[in-house]
Amino acid sequence: MFRAVLKNLLARKLRLVLSGLAVVLGVMFVAGALVLTTSLGNSFQGLFATVYQNVDVQVSPKPAPGQGRQTGPAEAGATLPASLVDKVARVDGVRTAHGEVMTNGVIPLDKRGKAIPSTTGQQYGTNWRGTNDVVQLRTGHGPTSAGEVVVNGGLAKTGGFKAGDPITVIIDGKTRHFTVAGTYGYSGNRDSLGGETSVAFTTPVAQHLLLGRTGVYSTVSVTADKGVSQSTLKDRVSAATGGSYQVQTGAALAKKSTDSIKEGLKFLNYVLLGFAGVALFVGAFLILNTFSIIVAQRTRELALMRAIGASRRQMIGSVLLEAVVIGVFAGALGLLAGIGVGALLGYVFTHVGGGNLELSIGVPASAVIASFAVGIVITVVAALFPSLRASRIPPVAAMRDAATPDRPLTRVTVLGAVVFVLGGGVLGLGLFGSLSGTATLWAILGGVLVAFIGVALLTPVISRPVVGVIGRLLSFSTAGKLGRRNSARNPRRTAITAAALMVGIALITGVSTVLSSVQTSIDKVANQQIKADLIVSGTQTSAVPPTFDPALLPKMRSVSGVSSVAGVFYDRGQVDGRTVGVTATDDVPALATAVSMTRSAGTVTALSRHQALLDAKTAKADHLSVGDTVRVRLTHGSGTYTLSGIYTSGEGGMSGWVLPHSAVSDFALTSPTSAFVTVSDGASTGAAKRQIDDLLASNPLVTVADRSDFVHQQTSTFDTVQTMIQVLLTLAIIIAALGVVNTLALSVIERTRELGLLRAIGMKRRQVMSMITVESVTISVFGAVLGLAVGAGLGAAVVRALHDQGIKYLSFSWGLMIAYLVLAAVIGVVAAILPSVRAARLNVLGAIAYE
Repeated sequence: MFRAVLKNLLARKLRLVLSGLAVVLGVMFVAGALVLTTSLGNSFQGLFATVYQNVDVQVSPKPAPGQGRQTGPAEAGATLPASLVDKVARVDGVRTAHGEVMTNGVIPLDKRGKAIPSTTGQQYGTNWRGTNDVVQLRTGHGPTSAGEVVVNGGLAKTGGFKAGDPITVIIDGKTRHFTVAGTYGYSGNRDSLGGETSVAFTTPVAQHLLLGRTGVYSTVSVTADKGVSQSTLKDRVSAATGGSYQVQTGAALAKKSTDSIKEGLKFLNYVLLGFAGVALFVGAFLILNTFSIIVAQRTRELALMRAIGASRRQMIGSVLLEAVVIGVFAGALGLLAGIGVGALLGYVFTHVGGGNLELSIGVPASAVIASFAVGIVITVVAALFPSLRASRIPPVAAMRDAATPDRPLTRVTVLGAVVFVLGGGVLGLGLFGSLSGTATLWAILGGVLVAFIGVALLTPVISRPVVGVIGRLLSFSTAGKLGRRNSARNPRRTAITAAALMVGIALITGVSTVLSSVQTSIDKVANQQIKADLIVSGTQTSAVPPTFDPALLPKMRSVSGVSSVAGVFYDRGQVDGRTVGVTATDDVPALATAVSMTRSAGTVTALSRHQALLDAKTAKADHLSVGDTVRVRLTHGSGTYTLSGIYTSGEGGMSGWVLPHSAVSDFALTSPTSAFVTVSDGASTGAAKRQIDDLLASNPLVTVADRSDFVHQQTSTFDTVQTMIQVLLTLAIIIAALGVVNTLALSVIERTRELGLLRAIGMKRRQVMSMITVESVTISVFGAVLGLAVGAGLGAAVVRALHDQGIKYLSFSWGLMIAYLVLAAVIGVVAAILPSVRAARLNVLGAIAYE
């Protein structure tokens, strides 16, 4: 039996390739995800080992309120006194100690005055401390005066800078002009360590511009004398500084930074594995369909084997053995392809933005195990039902000319209805139930999966009427009518083929529906809540939000036609020990008008130095009322504030703590991040917009937009997310298209004699191709229609579940849904090319004699 299975596989190599290709693609995604995250983790581990190569101990400020645990450069505003450098330098075992200035958010402009973005969100400003084992000067010299800077190789290449060129940077919303004194790189001929841009100033200039005052540093980096370990030196430095600062070893810093990156990579891994699961789920339909057709085609062959003594167990074993062989080959090929894909994606990730991070390819054992396990399990599970069917073929079938007829659909229909109801119930529990944490996520994912299986089981009974209607729209000739009837005469086969396409399109449609509903809800809520005519805000190009010069606020108020301007400042802080975001404004009444803040209790007017406002929902949750006092800790200081007013701003509107303008001096960023401008009745909004735009001309990061443009900017991210999901789910669509090709190819083989008879009675080659094409398009469009219906229903259910989170408007992406339907028709036409050409080229006499 084993030899018979192997000979059968070798005799039908094309079938083997088509059967295994879907699994190869799915396994490729699994292996690629694991290889990618492992390789990136190794690369960043090497990166941080280099970054902290010359640091045995680092002294830094304790994290500012709300900023979290510090693992790298000092947070904005957190500083150390210069006297600490000398104090640390005198500690026994210290070889060198030097102060470093480093903050994120120094935005360089190119020679056209446009901001140079950073895909990694890292745009550093630092002080020049000369060269060492890591930092190497390439051209020019270090900065020797207040007007000179040096830039790293990544920035030099991106902006086209060389020694002697002028350069403009934006720091805390203000433009500063310098001359490039030189460029530098890093060991290993790298332009940057991780895709960052870096501008180095003289130490006094760096202190003044980046930290707000001279005589302070972000961190103190310490190297140890020979023979002194990092842990020993850390203990001595901690004792000398009296526990007032955070002291960490270089090894601990490298590990924390690496662990932080790896934690972030886990999300990427989960996303890629999720799409791999979708691809494998779709691939399972292809494998199931392939083996079902194969068993139907080999009815006579399998019956003869039963007649000569093969037992039912041997029949099941033969089909499953065939599946195992395919699974092993698919797992091996998928693993190799996954290593290649992981390496390619890793290269893109590590070289984006000119980072030139050294990629260290790693193939974890989990990738190897998962590839073969997934490949074998998917094929064996998919082949299980066809193998059971093979075992039920009676020996007498060897004497029949036709394959065993299909069984009634009653049992599969009832089973499908039960499974669908069960899946819907689990999904409903996840969406509307009282589950918490990961239980909700698993209930939703499990419910979707089971519901999909239920729909797939119901597809045969659905296919008959729907395929009939679709086929009539496509059958304009006798050949077309035959194609329509071919697609309808075997509902199980049509259903399984269409189900693969249904899953992919349903997922894309569901996601599109949710994102479209979110966008629509945000649009409507924003238009209801934001009453300002113009909004000044910035495009974030680094981890630090863009700001603009506060001196521009009074200039905006003086613009003709402007009735009020509310500047908005933002910081992270702690209120009675809880980390929250806090807002400050220089004009409370203007802000209240601009964002529809209404009084709920107390007064919502100008705030004195120690007064604050809070939204009603938070006040109720925290059991606060007007007159209560709270302790607020900010980046630079702390104070006690009295709650003078409680406000409401509608669903999705303004919320949180609002502090007086005097609190801004304690914020990490002392410049406004946005401003709301209200134009007087009868005044020209366009004219006011042009004048404010002129005021912002020196800051390309910040623009002024009217209400509709601002709302569109806030929701444009969803378009990007939707595009990314569509690209990733394209793999599922490709596998589904392979399923259509596979079904038609095997169907042509199965119907060889029938096609020969049609050709013998006068059907032309063109008509044969037309018949196969109509059959293919009918199946594809049926899968798309089913997918659109299921996806729209699933998306609507999720939107309904998010009603309490402010997603109150259901919206369908009709344009995309029509595009998916057209795409399905195109897939049907393309999938029919090879099978139809093969059918048209059949030798008539040979086809009639085919068994």
